[in-house]
Amino acid sequence: MHDLNENVVTTWGNGSGPHRPRARYHYSYAIFSTSGFTQDAQEFALAHQISLIDLSLPDFKALCDLVRVAAKSVYDATRSMPPSQQPTVYEIRNYLRRHLLNLWDEPAADAPTVTGPLDTLAAGLRRRSSLGLVLAFPAAPFVLGLVSNDLYAFLSHAREQPTHLVRVRRIHRSVGHPLWRIEPREGPPYRLTFSLPEQVEAWILDQEEGSRSRTHWMARNLLSAITMYWVDENHTHTFQLRYSPEEFLEVSGRPRSFASGFGETPDLF
Repeated sequence: MHDLNENVVTTWGNGSGPHRPRARYHYSYAIFSTSGFTQDAQEFALAHQISLIDLSLPDFKALCDLVRVAAKSVYDATRSMPPSQQPTVYEIRNYLRRHLLNLWDEPAADAPTVTGPLDTLAAGLRRRSSLGLVLAFPAAPFVLGLVSNDLYAFLSHAREQPTHLVRVRRIHRSVGHPLWRIEPREGPPYRLTFSLPEQVEAWILDQEEGSRSRTHWMARNLLSAITMYWVDENHTHTFQLRYSPEEFLEVSGRPRSFASGFGETPDLF
């Protein structure tokens, strides 16, 4: 439960006049990894509500390669510069923010050997259809990093049906965290893929410590929709991918510990 005014606090002053309210922000953190997450890291992240986004999926290779090449080029360029001329990490980030977010107020890197690779990186990130990384928000304390096989196909479908039903399938992998795949139930096909660390899956299912009623409540309330936002020029689109709680099935591979009132299709919820 949240107070509608919880992000506004009063500034204390020395005078007797009215106090001025100011905004207070709550930050939610996410960590991206190209090599997965250890069990200790997963448990720490869950305890502190830090989202873990696994970029080890083959579908993320184009994005990871783009960032890796740019980072190496910038690193090599700064190493050859005198220490007094080397841009700070803050200035390098500000240069990218100028071109990606149109933020021009803060000091930024200006050496051509540094800005050249950053320009290439920014141009690649703006071509979102080829990279396909989309952040999605389930009704749970974490963020999902989705990758699309055809981002324009997904956007076309979602714009026509901002709220639509999907299937979510778990795919086993011999190496790395399990894969999850989202596909529409009706209409033109698209595919969204993401990875969930095992401890996050265990939190979702809550099989060892949660009661039957709590698991049923989670399935029906926390895990019945995923919300996505897409900014197109100056307009923000909101999409909601919904899946029936009756299809929620155990996907961890352990024996089911709650009533089987859901569907019976393997690996679907």
